[in-house]
This record gives sequence, C-alpha cells and structure tokens, in this order.
Amino acid sequence: MNTPLLEVDHLSVDFQTVDGLFHAVKDISFSIEKGETLAIIGESGSGKSVTASAILGLLDMPPAIMRSGDIHFRGKSLLKMPRAERRAAAGRDISVVFQDPLVHLNPVFPVGWQIAEVCRIHGSSRTEADRLAIELLGRVGISNPEKRQRQYPHEFSGGQRQRIMIAMSMAMKPALLIADEPTTALDVTVQAQILDLLRDIQRETGTSILMITHDLGVAADVADRVLVMRRGEMVETGAIRDVLLNPRQQYTRDLIAAGEMAPGPPRSPAEKILEVSNVSLQYGDVKVVHDMSLTLHKGEIMCIVGESGSGKSTLARSILRLMSPSSGEIKFHGADITQLDKDGIRRYQRAVQAVFQDPYSSLNPRMKVMDIIAEPWTIQKDVLPRQHWRERAGALLESVGLDVKALDKFPGEFSGGQRQRIAIARALAMSSEIIVCDEAVSALDLTVQAQVITLLRDLRDRLNVALLFICHDLNLVRSFADSVLVMQGGKVVEQGAAATLFDEPKHFYTQRLIAASPVADPVAQSDRRHARQALDRVDNAAGL
Repeated sequence: MNTPLLEVDHLSVDFQTVDGLFHAVKDISFSIEKGETLAIIGESGSGKSVTASAILGLLDMPPAIMRSGDIHFRGKSLLKMPRAERRAAAGRDISVVFQDPLVHLNPVFPVGWQIAEVCRIHGSSRTEADRLAIELLGRVGISNPEKRQRQYPHEFSGGQRQRIMIAMSMAMKPALLIADEPTTALDVTVQAQILDLLRDIQRETGTSILMITHDLGVAADVADRVLVMRRGEMVETGAIRDVLLNPRQQYTRDLIAAGEMAPGPPRSPAEKILEVSNVSLQYGDVKVVHDMSLTLHKGEIMCIVGESGSGKSTLARSILRLMSPSSGEIKFHGADITQLDKDGIRRYQRAVQAVFQDPYSSLNPRMKVMDIIAEPWTIQKDVLPRQHWRERAGALLESVGLDVKALDKFPGEFSGGQRQRIAIARALAMSSEIIVCDEAVSALDLTVQAQVITLLRDLRDRLNVALLFICHDLNLVRSFADSVLVMQGGKVVEQGAAATLFDEPKHFYTQRLIAASPVADPVAQSDRRHARQALDRVDNAAGL
C-alpha cells in the first residue's frame, strides 16, 4: 500500500493557562495523499490553526503540550526528527501561506529579496536565488516582475501580497502547502484568482494542499475531501460532495444553514432619510468617487458591493462626515450635511453611527464595556442623565443578546462575535436612525456572522433603523439586502432591488462578481467557476 504524504495520528494538544489545561485539539486523525487537497473547516477555536502549527512545528512548548499522537510526513515522524532535520523539512518540503500577508511580509525588505532569501537558506547561490525570485513573481501573476521585485510590501494590493506569499511558499517546490485562511480578507474576484492560482500550481507540480478555512464555498471550490472540526474534535470527514451535499452530523448541517439564510419579506416604501446627489470625492488630485447618487429610506437595508478600491469606504466616510465631497450634496432629512451649524452637526452625529470591520481594534482594550457604551453620552451630554447610564447600557447589551454582567468586563474577555455585538450596542446608544456597517461581519465565522446578521435584521424590524451595509460577500448580500448598489472604479454601475439584481444582473461587472462568489455546493460551484472563467475570457478578449 502507498504511504500517505502526511498522516496525523490521534493528535491531542493542550495549552497550560491560569485556569488550568485547555484542550485545543482532541485525538484527531487524518491523512493527505500526494496531489490531494484536504479542507479543514470549522469556527474560530475549533483547533484548525493549532493543528496546522503542530504540523509545521510552530507551537511553543510550553505553554503548548503535545499530550498524545504523532505526525508522519513521507512515513517519517516529524515529532521525533532532530530539530535541524525538521526545520529543513518544514522550509523545503512543507510550506505555508498565512491569512494576512502584510503581517507576514517584512516591511523593510523588497519582496524579491524576501523570496530569494528562502532559496538562499536552502542552498541556492545569490544569483540563482535572485533569478528564481523574478521567475516566481511572474508565475504568480505579478506583472513586470523585474521591476516590481525591488518594491516593498506596502506598494502592492492585498491580492498581490497574497500572490507574493504564494510565490515565497512555492520557491522550493514543496510537497505539501498549508494554506491558513489565505483568502479571508480578499474581494470575491481576487479570492477566485488566488484559488485558481493554487489549483494551477497543484496541477503543474503535484503539490498537496491542506486548506484551512471557515468559508464552505472555498472548500467546495478547491477540496477533494473535507474535515469538519468543532472545539478541538473531529465532527465529520469525507469526500467534499458527500459532506456538503449529504451531511451526517447536525453541526455540519448548522454550518451549511448559516451560509444559506433566507431573504426577508419585501418591505413597503418608506420616508426618504438620506439622499446622496452627484457626489464626487478625491484624495489630493486623485478622484476616487465619481458623480455618485443614492437614496436611503427609513428602515431600509442597502448593501454596497464592489472590489477594493471601488470607493465604498470613501463614500461611507463622506456620509459619516469624516471627509467632505469635492462636489455634490448629501442631504439628511432634506438638509445638506456639509452646511449644518454646530447644533445640526451634533444632531447628525447622534443619528448616524458606524460599526467597523474589526471588532478587535474598534473597541478600546483599556476601557470596560460600560465605559465604551457610555462614551457617546459623555460627548453628547444632553442625551441621557448620568444616573440612567448603567440602566440604559444594560438594556442595550440585552438588546444585542449579551448579559448585563458584561458591562464590567474588558473587550479582551469576549469573542469576535461578542465584541461586534458590543460595537452595535454602542452604535445604538444615540438612538440612531442610520448605522453604517463597513465590512462589519467579514472577519467573523459563519455561525457568528449569521447571528450578527439576524441581530441587525431584528434591530431594523424593531427600531426601524436604516442600514448602509458595505460588504464583499454577495451570498450574504443576497439574503440580507433590500436594495443593492454595485460600485466599480468609483462609479455606480448597477443598482436596484436585491432580488431583481441577483436574478437578472445587467452589467458585465455585476455578472462577474456573482460568478466569483463561491457557494457551498461542489457541483454548483464547479458550474459557477466555469461561468466565471468564461466571463474572464470575454473580458480579456475585449481588453476590459
């Protein structure tokens, strides 16, 4: 019988904490064959990344404790190898692509130097390493690699930085590539390009891939087999089609259901509260939003979609009065927000609040939750008497599904989904009429994301709050939005009711976005990928 390329045998990993042992991985076993892709899916805390770190030898011990099990690569135990041999294997035969390339690329060295460094460490001459760096940059789709290899990480987009990470990971032609959430923060079209690139590399080199993801659509797109984990344990494993189309375990069914929320009922027309008319915005001499118009009604959920650089967040900043339009008008209840007096600005700031993408950085870690929620009241002193602050803050926490006891805790004591609920409670502290959500759920697991979306929809229904929701997940938008506005290059290319726009997209760019959004059905995803690739061929032929 053929020996698997990688074999994890009854692995258990604990962490020593002040509260005792935390069982991060509990007796899991799996294998990966040559040229195969295995996807490990599950929520944060399920043990996915700890498992990958154990394979790579990146766990600090202590505090980590390898309680049981072994890891075999090409039939040899990685855990019993001499340290130097394992380090050589980890860099040459097993490589990794991490989630955030900006964190893992050194900001003070050119990208070509960083790729060449991998080759030099493993024995290549400086001349050969430099040549390979340029060749690899070209292979992963970086144009003009001879010039761009001298540039620094900050001079590249997020998708380009991830391509550079892939080039670095493939420098020594590894037998196994571990991809740890490699597309989580990317736009759907860039994500599709990265997945295509990984698929092409695998086809050409025979590299096996361990894909760690919480996106079932990504797993459906690239994996041959899947392993579902929860709280350190294996829940279900099997061929990707069997698990996603006929899941045996309730937890797997819950994950799939979390990504397939049903759209809400259609809503009757309501009062206009925000009108953006022919607005243009620019940074210096560079115009980033061109002649933009939209109308938001009371209680409406309007989603703005488009790739990075399309102007979505810039538009949001102008609505939040964080920057002024170079032309056009933004009216709130008929009044131009750029012409408001001091009292008008204060009223507008009460009415329009924001929830940002990263709940870990949008909440002050040194402030207790009570102080975070009450902070707007310390600025707008006439909103609520101090003696009622705690009672009101507790009611806000309960409205977002948290216990009043959370008021006396710090943000670090909560999960990402709980922190985002606290951020929403803070946004509601001023009895807001509009909440601007800028990628407010993109960093959350599927089930947590579904909880936050359900919460936002419930708040809209109970409080008639309008939501301006910026998002790159079109599957989420389809189930959540009343209306959708599609932006490309700072311009609106299409807008309309969500059901109509998704069922009958008119603009070529909208069609590409929809085709690039992965779905948790391997058969449907294969059809969607082929449709996207056909659109890309038309796009390339037209020189668009």
